[in-house]
Amino acid sequence: MALIEFDPPERFVTGTVGPPGQRQFFLQARGSARTVSVGLEKAQVHILTERVGELLDEFVPAAVPGAADNDPLATPVEEDFRVGTMGLSWDPRRDRLVLECHAAGDSYDSADVLEEVEAGAPEIAPEDDPTQLVLRVVLDAPSAREFVRRSERVVAAGRPPCPFCAGPLESEGHLCPRANGYRR
Repeated sequence: MALIEFDPPERFVTGTVGPPGQRQFFLQARGSARTVSVGLEKAQVHILTERVGELLDEFVPAAVPGAADNDPLATPVEEDFRVGTMGLSWDPRRDRLVLECHAAGDSYDSADVLEEVEAGAPEIAPEDDPTQLVLRVVLDAPSAREFVRRSERVVAAGRPPCPFCAGPLESEGHLCPRANGYRR
């Protein structure tokens, strides 16, 4: 098993590589002279951002964001693994957010395992399962708020939505289904 843990990270951010429409999304954690970059989809970043925000609102509604981090991703950006399943929890003993990103295709990234856990089967910790590849990041509330703020900016920085169908607009327009196939 490979558990890559940052508790706490020196830096944990969302970033992209490439022009809008061709961007690759990454989560990047740095700490103890090590940088880990995991690839994921824009939709995963968007959902993660929403869920982290909701969790923070539930447990620490008055938390202010940490220091703004507008720096680019550390280069070279080399994908350590592609994210499949993500887990998110709040550690009430430490008042910390815990995020786990499981590699696509590892033993935890399957519907069978998730169904077994939901049915009451004991969950195997990543440290004890040699078939899991996991990035675990533990953040305090201000750092988690800043992660949300930056992630929202990164997601919004893409192509603007079509005012008719909400699909992404390319610089040369697109064939809009709401306009019966006319280019918008």
